[in-house]
Amino acid sequence: MSIPNFLSVKNVAEQLGVSQQYVRSLLRSCQLEGQQVGKQWLVSPTSLESYVNSEGVEPKDHVARRTGPLPKLKALSFFSGAMGLDLGLEKTGIHVLLTCEVDKHCRKTIATNRPDVALLGDVWQYSAQDIRQAAGLSDTDDIDVIVGGPPCQAFSTAGSRRGFQDVRGNVFLKFIDLLLELKPKYAVIENVRGLLSAPLAHRPHAERGEEWAPGFEEKPGGALLHIIQTLRAGGYGVSFNLYNAANFGVPQSRERVVLICSRDGNKLPHLKPTHSQNETFGLPKWKTFREAVEGIETLGCDHVNFPEDRLRYYRLLGPGQYWKHLPENLQKEALGKSYYSGGGKTGFLRRMGWDKPACTLVTSPNMPATDICHPVEDRPLSIQEYKRLQMFPDDWQLGGKLVDQYRQVGNAVPGGLGEAVGRAILAHMAGHDIQPPPGFQFSRYRDTDEVSWEAATRKILGLDPVDIKPTKIKPKVKKIVVEAPQMQLFEKEPT
Repeated sequence: MSIPNFLSVKNVAEQLGVSQQYVRSLLRSCQLEGQQVGKQWLVSPTSLESYVNSEGVEPKDHVARRTGPLPKLKALSFFSGAMGLDLGLEKTGIHVLLTCEVDKHCRKTIATNRPDVALLGDVWQYSAQDIRQAAGLSDTDDIDVIVGGPPCQAFSTAGSRRGFQDVRGNVFLKFIDLLLELKPKYAVIENVRGLLSAPLAHRPHAERGEEWAPGFEEKPGGALLHIIQTLRAGGYGVSFNLYNAANFGVPQSRERVVLICSRDGNKLPHLKPTHSQNETFGLPKWKTFREAVEGIETLGCDHVNFPEDRLRYYRLLGPGQYWKHLPENLQKEALGKSYYSGGGKTGFLRRMGWDKPACTLVTSPNMPATDICHPVEDRPLSIQEYKRLQMFPDDWQLGGKLVDQYRQVGNAVPGGLGEAVGRAILAHMAGHDIQPPPGFQFSRYRDTDEVSWEAATRKILGLDPVDIKPTKIKPKVKKIVVEAPQMQLFEKEPT
């Protein structure tokens, strides 16, 4: 049955480039207006046009909180994304008054789910005083926590790793400046593992001659060492480690560097795990994919699709298998030239296993080298499964089209890791010294804590650990042009 001038769910799905099930989800959540005739949904062209237009409208900054008295524990969030880290903190009673985000789809997510929270855009456009005012704070109100995950691409091992030469690296330094000016009791900084080895300056491989040797600024670790030295010079005690979120109840193996800084100059203990891989240390075993998606069939299944030429390989793989479980002739056929490249190539053709945590979620589960397939169904993971694996509430509404939603959730900090950070801060506030089990391994890597990492990094950089002082870099909006022999960020004290 059809009605003139009305569109079927199939018509709308084709125009939006999404599945019919996703269109029905939009109708159920009233993001798209329609009427049901029998078992069929019908949508007017006007409603579809309104939805398409609204998707392109970016929420404006609102520089004032919209609700009453200040909460007991006050937090400000920068580079907020879809608010994964913020939601974890909220579970421990630390409430976000202000968010700061430039991505229009993330901004829509924030405005939809937390309309009473102040929403700012480009961090360069606001002073510390502007930020206080937007959050509803006076000059004398103490800020309990500032959290932020500055853009990570400048430090990612998968990118060009231009560090502080990259404009996003400069935003990192801008964030540190703001943090020191706002002087919160605690600061939390989250980033990718690549931050541990990122240099201050990076020389592209094409510019390295046969006799090239890294200068001081091009040696690994300089970027993070500068950051922690700057924080310490501002009076903060700094502890950090590389944490696998699975150790904190997240049904996903995901490693992130988390720095926790305390204004009193003392270092917080490392985060206390709630789970372990093999039930060691008297802790329950890591949560599994099966546990995460229990009952999810009632929520719908909105997903992108694999091309047919890839599906024929997936149909030969069982739960927990990937390309290496194919016959050798099909391995070569499926991977093409990538078969002969180096590395483990574990991101190709991988089905999730039921009874272990998911792999690290990526921003798109159907890309050739990072695809993530359901354990038994021949499809990528759905956005509903993505949300469960990152510990977002089922009713958390995401702005943008389906591809934008995957990116937001894939980039987020899992709620369980944020909750562990919140618990550590509350324990320190209360004067409790809660230590993790001695010898607990937080990730696949060793020597990633601030003590052993710094000792190794200073050795690599040729720095004496007792006579180093940070020299402040003034961040710029434009890319910094660095000449390695001239850029000196650490100086020895005069003798």
